[in-house]
Amino acid sequence: MTRPKKLDEHHIEMKVGELDGWSALNGALRRDVQFKDFVSAFGFMTRVAMEAEKMDHHPNWSNVYNKVSIELSTHDAGGITELDFDLAEKINQLL
Repeated sequence: MTRPKKLDEHHIEMKVGELDGWSALNGALRRDVQFKDFVSAFGFMTRVAMEAEKMDHHPNWSNVYNKVSIELSTHDAGGITELDFDLAEKINQLL
């Protein structure tokens, strides 16, 4: 399996523009999501966790009651890769 390569800033900006709800900040894709309650937020995180595990690519995230903050970056590559965009798209599909 080939290691993902870090994308250049221009490529990241173009792809972020096509990805609803996400931004690029400090070398990671970021998205904050709010749900109606804790159970909904936790259920969403569980669904994302199952997809992330299949991809062997896991988000940095936090949850406070009904809010989930997500950061995606590929640590081995030192920044944002296509793998991060793939996971972001899957996350959007789960919303």
